[in-house]
Amino acid sequence: MMLVSFRPLFQDSVFMSEILPWILFNLFILGLLALDLGIFHKKSHTVSVKEALGWSAVWITLALLFNTGIWLWHPRGETAALEFLAGYLIEKSLSVDNLFVFLLLFSYFRVPTIYQHKILYWGILGALVMRGILIILGAALIEQFHWIIYIFGAFLVFTGVRMFFQDDEPDIHPDRNIFVRLFRKLYKVTHEYHGDKFFIKENGHRVATPLILVLIVVEVTDLVFAVDSIPAIFAVTRDSFIVYTSNVFAILGLRSLYFALAGIMDLFHFLKYGLAVVLAFVGVKMLVGDIYPVPIILALGVIGGILLVSVLLSILIPHKKNELPPPPPDEDDGKPVI
Repeated sequence: MMLVSFRPLFQDSVFMSEILPWILFNLFILGLLALDLGIFHKKSHTVSVKEALGWSAVWITLALLFNTGIWLWHPRGETAALEFLAGYLIEKSLSVDNLFVFLLLFSYFRVPTIYQHKILYWGILGALVMRGILIILGAALIEQFHWIIYIFGAFLVFTGVRMFFQDDEPDIHPDRNIFVRLFRKLYKVTHEYHGDKFFIKENGHRVATPLILVLIVVEVTDLVFAVDSIPAIFAVTRDSFIVYTSNVFAILGLRSLYFALAGIMDLFHFLKYGLAVVLAFVGVKMLVGDIYPVPIILALGVIGGILLVSVLLSILIPHKKNELPPPPPDEDDGKPVI
């Protein structure tokens, strides 16, 4: 029997510095997700605000501990840690926009709150895969074609300006989603929910439930948001590992953040304008990077300051109207949802 030795592999500096961290990090994240769904949320239940705040604290603490680890062991130390923190802050802030859209989607499909955690869990698992692919592609394109940086920068400035002047309420039409329409052609979809199942057997045939349609729309929505957020983090750092890990930690806490803020998201009505300015700022940072590389500590201070001012203005100047839709039902009432 031939014995395979892995010692040469672990003596390879490229493997140890560039490949092994990706493997270990993804194994760590998969372990956390397995614990989350397999133990802590094995049974579907309505997530209380107290539970959501507790889990939010857990995910934020894990992100900060990881950030400390980068500071201590990353070859670029303090600089890499500040880049991670800036990327995490950008992605976490942009997630608030995602949360508002998720609330509208759950209301549109009348998803009982007891099943929303499962939708967000599988949605985030898919988001990790999609964002990983986008980050690898983005890093490869930037390395091969440096001029793409200017396209990313101009796109972010345009996105920021558009976000600043667009209407407050997003236009939600899941029934027009091309992926939903394609799925309906492939599968018959029931008119009612059947617990937390995505598929059921009906008259001997496998049919889908509306829950899978909600998941499809959530995945597509996250992909659209990723087109904005990933270039924004590339404006802070070109290190694909920092971009990926800051993205992952931000979206891992997205579920608990949703349940913690679902009832008060309309209070942060100035945050949209703050995010718009942040996107425009990082876009300009990309555009002038070859002439004047903005120091990461300055960029982090500007981003943090803009977000802090927008939150304080939201608190000091109350919203004149409540645009949030009524919350979905707590239980499946058996009424048609589509």
